[in-house]
Amino acid sequence: MDYCVSDIHGHYDLFCRLLDKVKFCGGDKLYVLGDIIDKGADSVRLARLLFAMPNAVCIAGNHEYDFLKYYRALMSRTEDPETVMDRLRGCFEDGGLLDWETIDAMESLPFFVETDDFVGVHAGVPVEDGKPLPAAQATCEQLVYDRRFKDADVLPQGGKCVLYGHTPVRYLTNRDEILFYPRRETPHGGAHIADYCKIHLDTGVALSGILGCLRVEDCRTFYVRER
Repeated sequence: MDYCVSDIHGHYDLFCRLLDKVKFCGGDKLYVLGDIIDKGADSVRLARLLFAMPNAVCIAGNHEYDFLKYYRALMSRTEDPETVMDRLRGCFEDGGLLDWETIDAMESLPFFVETDDFVGVHAGVPVEDGKPLPAAQATCEQLVYDRRFKDADVLPQGGKCVLYGHTPVRYLTNRDEILFYPRRETPHGGAHIADYCKIHLDTGVALSGILGCLRVEDCRTFYVRER
């Protein structure tokens, strides 16, 4: 089974509980659509776990993108990498776990992922004349920062379903649940991802204490909440 989650934001324990809930195993695949780090207490611990999982595919969100901009700016101004590492470790509650291997893995993150069933981005893709443009044609800034794509009137028709996060769904619906946008030809949606033009995954864990994920094969959602 394939699962998609976004905006885990350092909530390591909740994430592990979510994997337990879906009975995630070696034959499954997990897509993480950005914002692994910040807000929660275990950003580095979570990143190290995900980067070590052979069946996890992670992309960059705006928090990884901003961290890497800060890292590169520091490196451009010093010849002492250890001074840079000290500064970077100060960015996280569990910064003592940060190492160069984790930073290198973060630098290698792509900005989108595409499968036979969906396109996964952090924030949004370009839309022209009501149709989504290929994610490869977007700038990395659009892919990680876009706030327009989430709006209810942006309903790209044609192309694959777009999965994304970035903005907590509660700001649109006052609910902390994954939000589905059916295509015009299937106004009531269905159990197949092709029935939807976009699916909004950010359950706002730092605000709600709720982390959710989507199972791609049947569009079933799963949630865990802080105790």
